[in-house]
Amino acid sequence: MGDIKSDWLTQLAPAHAPPPASWWPLAPGWWVLLILSVIIIGALIYRQRHPATRLRRIALHELKNLLTMISDDVTLARELEHLLRRFAIVRFGRDRVANLSGERWITFIVEHGGAALDGDAGNNLLRAAYGGGLTYSDRTNWMTGARTFIKGRA
Repeated sequence: MGDIKSDWLTQLAPAHAPPPASWWPLAPGWWVLLILSVIIIGALIYRQRHPATRLRRIALHELKNLLTMISDDVTLARELEHLLRRFAIVRFGRDRVANLSGERWITFIVEHGGAALDGDAGNNLLRAAYGGGLTYSDRTNWMTGARTFIKGRA
């Protein structure tokens, strides 16, 4: 019986391994990883080249928070004026914005998209923000002017 078993073993083909796996075509998981990497790299490049978009998004988010969190008009005016000034300094540069005050500051805002703050609305905002007293509340025009100034639209 030992001879029969060894006879069968001699008749078998020699052992050989399958060919090594090729790196091409890629497995589906590698394709997904490659596509995700390209998307992430593209998003990072876009973010680096367009910081103004990020700045606007942050400022608009803060503007929304001001409206929901602050009910006092004087406090809103003060915080809104600070937000507009910070945004303008970052967006247009300290040299161009820091020396503006009063009517020149409001004119700058109006010229760069904040048309709703033209005239009494802008003067009332400054008066309320800097303790000059609030003659009437104009929250709607304040927020509209701030939003359009941040977005850069007239």
